[in-house]
Amino acid sequence: MTPDLMEAGAKALADYRAKVAEAGASGDRGAAYGRLLTAGQPDFAHGVALYLEGITVSFDGFKALNSLNLSVNVGELRCIIGPNGAGKTTMMDVITGKTRPDLGTASFGSNIDLLRLRESEIAQIGIGRKFQKPTVYEQLSVFENLELALKADRRVRAGLLHRLTGAQLDRIGEILTLIHLLPQAQRTAGLLSHGQKQWLEIGMLLMQDPKLLLLDEPVAGMTDEETERTAELFLSLEGRHSLVVVEHDMKFVGELTQGWKKVTVLHEGSVLAEGTLAEVQANEKVVEVYLGR
Repeated sequence: MTPDLMEAGAKALADYRAKVAEAGASGDRGAAYGRLLTAGQPDFAHGVALYLEGITVSFDGFKALNSLNLSVNVGELRCIIGPNGAGKTTMMDVITGKTRPDLGTASFGSNIDLLRLRESEIAQIGIGRKFQKPTVYEQLSVFENLELALKADRRVRAGLLHRLTGAQLDRIGEILTLIHLLPQAQRTAGLLSHGQKQWLEIGMLLMQDPKLLLLDEPVAGMTDEETERTAELFLSLEGRHSLVVVEHDMKFVGELTQGWKKVTVLHEGSVLAEGTLAEVQANEKVVEVYLGR
């Protein structure tokens, strides 16, 4: 969940708790969002959504990323695998502006220098990140969580009590169907299963219409059925969005890559191998440092 959305959620939750008894009392409804920042729109004419070159990040002398090079095409679903400490989370931190690298360049499309933008600006130009642990607003309903995440002019939003347009209602309904939560629309989010909370957070990101989704171990803790449905969800998003999926579950990676898509293996902060899942599983170096024999 993006930093500005988290701040907005805290404000909206406070407003929700303090709802007045009369629905018509509206004179003092504070805006749940801050002003939109404008950082330009990415140019995808060359077919590349994300480009990292020579990214190096050091923490107290330890290189979390070591001259990392990575590119992801527009509409591509790319799985990133590798042992703990390989640099996967730090890579996402760099892309989203949470961590500034010591060296290297990071571009979104051909024209956006991510290293010049703040976290909130990066979120607003179309990069959404989902952490491993779901962060939804558990005291709000599923519907209200999605309503909160609507991408709208935050200068004129009136929090959870504003009137939704027909198009906005249709969009929420579309996302509810996509994430398998339409029957749960009015259910309190805190009552959902772990997997359903994961879907809800993904839905909240989709409400903002991101061009690139970063998904960190999205099926950790899910049941087999939830994992299968999540694979179906991600495959349905491929093409309309670019997706980078960090995952340890090789069965899930196999379902996503379908035998032909590229998988990237990170180790000690750089790319160890790339290829189809079968190719990287047969790579001796990958077997030695990650998969085992």
